[in-house]
Amino acid sequence: MRLYNIPRVVVAAPHGRSGKTTITIGLLSALKSAGYRVQPYKKGPDFIDPGWMTRIAGRPCRNLDSFLMDREVLRASFASSALDVDIAVVEGAMGLFDGVDLDGSGSTAEIAKAIDAPVLLVVDTTRMTRSVAAMVLGYQHFDNGVQVAGVILNKVARPRHEKILKAAIERYCAIPVFGVIPKEEKLHIPERHLGLVPAAEVDELAEAVDEFGGIVGAFLDLPGIIKVASHAPPLTVDTLLEHAPVMQAPGLDGLRCAVPRARVAVFFDRAFTFYYPENLEALVDAGAELILVNALRDAQFPEVDAVYIGGGFPELFAAELSANVGLLGDLRARIEAGLPVYAECGGLMFLGRSICWRGVKYAMTGVLPFDVTILDKPQGHGYITLQVENSSPYFTAGESLRGHEFHNSRVENLVEDNIKFAFRVTKGHGINGQSDGVLYKNVLACYTHLHALATTGWAPGLVAAGKKYGAAR
Repeated sequence: MRLYNIPRVVVAAPHGRSGKTTITIGLLSALKSAGYRVQPYKKGPDFIDPGWMTRIAGRPCRNLDSFLMDREVLRASFASSALDVDIAVVEGAMGLFDGVDLDGSGSTAEIAKAIDAPVLLVVDTTRMTRSVAAMVLGYQHFDNGVQVAGVILNKVARPRHEKILKAAIERYCAIPVFGVIPKEEKLHIPERHLGLVPAAEVDELAEAVDEFGGIVGAFLDLPGIIKVASHAPPLTVDTLLEHAPVMQAPGLDGLRCAVPRARVAVFFDRAFTFYYPENLEALVDAGAELILVNALRDAQFPEVDAVYIGGGFPELFAAELSANVGLLGDLRARIEAGLPVYAECGGLMFLGRSICWRGVKYAMTGVLPFDVTILDKPQGHGYITLQVENSSPYFTAGESLRGHEFHNSRVENLVEDNIKFAFRVTKGHGINGQSDGVLYKNVLACYTHLHALATTGWAPGLVAAGKKYGAAR
């Protein structure tokens, strides 16, 4: 057991849509511009916010999730990835104390307590003056294990509004105001049906976010925030995590083991962007050489031993994916010959017969016997728990798994003659409310997103399956 001095803060809010992401991006931008090495984190399961934070910080954003990870793994993950930085910044989710139950399990507050980090409370001050003090006081005293160390006021209307808000907090709450962000229409990232637009999709949008990151940073009391972060107590960690070299944002440069056991293709393009850094590192730790595949541009599928297709928005690029018939045909032939494939959400959609998006049907790989339709409302959203019912190269019957799902798509016209379901859903929706994980030959395709720190056998299973396939080729 060792102590580690890691300056750190958690950016939280009373409720969702208070401006946490905007202000976190601004803080990261200001710190980076000032010459600080900063490590970003996101509370809970998310791929999109971390994409923006990765872009700004120049380091892969990592997720801290107390539903998926036990406390010691979470602390070890945090400390292991922050040893070489000047400050760590964690963006919360929803309201500070909102969790999966009445005790606040899985909440931002639970993360703040797990890593013993002070909290900066972002308050949307729209149509509010003196009442801000009552709100902040409630958050200060609701849980004595959480230190609300300062406030950032968002959407402040005018100088008089700012004066009243700051005076109320100083008189009644006795904590500093570390930033006042005025109302500004430009400080907004466009959203779509599953949240914000991913950072990898639009270069012009990314440049705009870089710009507004600098704008927001100018309204923050950077020295004050750094002082609070530096006063965080030493963090006690039993054992640090040992893993592959940290990947260089925003690509995967440097992720290669010394003596690869299998070549694993990773779909990495505008359609498929949802990957936890830890999942890619776990594959390398297990002996994988990662081979990047661009499903939109690569005309042929490379010679590999296994495939990992993450989530994303394949429906937005369905026409381009469907038109790439050379790659689709190559992949289909390899799968029929036994190529191991693990696919999540968008990957599952890609392996089906078709995707129907806004009334237009686009042909996909056609490996799995179903069609996918995109709907206006989420079909599965939140944490999911699974029981493995049918063994595969990746999981053994009887295992219990935890993950998350967030999809507006629905599997239709599923022909079950030649497939099995890998998982029985014990919490969540999956494919049909009862099952998830389509098994066909050496393919496992599911709506569930898994995290390698919570599901430690997944990466070694995929690499082992790839090694076996490669040896038999």
